[in-house]
Amino acid sequence: MSFAIASLSAGQGTLGICPAPGRFDDYAGDLATILDWSPSLVLTMTESMELECLGAETFPDDLNAAGIGWLHLPIRDFGAPGPEVQARWADASAQARAALAAGGRVLAHCYGGCGRSGMALLRLMVEMGEDGPAALKRLRQVRPCAVETKAQAAWAMRL
Repeated sequence: MSFAIASLSAGQGTLGICPAPGRFDDYAGDLATILDWSPSLVLTMTESMELECLGAETFPDDLNAAGIGWLHLPIRDFGAPGPEVQARWADASAQARAALAAGGRVLAHCYGGCGRSGMALLRLMVEMGEDGPAALKRLRQVRPCAVETKAQAAWAMRL
């Protein structure tokens, strides 16, 4: 496998989904791909140790240096948001939706670029008015592995 960003439209902007930088290729090359994609905001859905094991512990600083917003919403692999992330979701969602409304790009990643990142994007799509099952189908057209568990799908489609 290699690092790639799958994209789809959302409102006036674009959503992107990908694995963690450094997961399949070298961190520097993956970071360059992300910077070329020009996100307004990046949602990191991994736990800190996952970035550290990939040599991507400087990712937040690297994004900041490029003027890209970064939010860390750590969720365990194959999990759904716990109380801490749920408490922070409203603000994260508002920032993401504002970026999209302004024609910006919002990138979500987790370790493999499937479950947790797909769950976050699906939740944004539903919050923006899309029908949950239709939004999931549209998301899986660009990233077939998006949203891996029933708990992730349930959280993403619950409003």
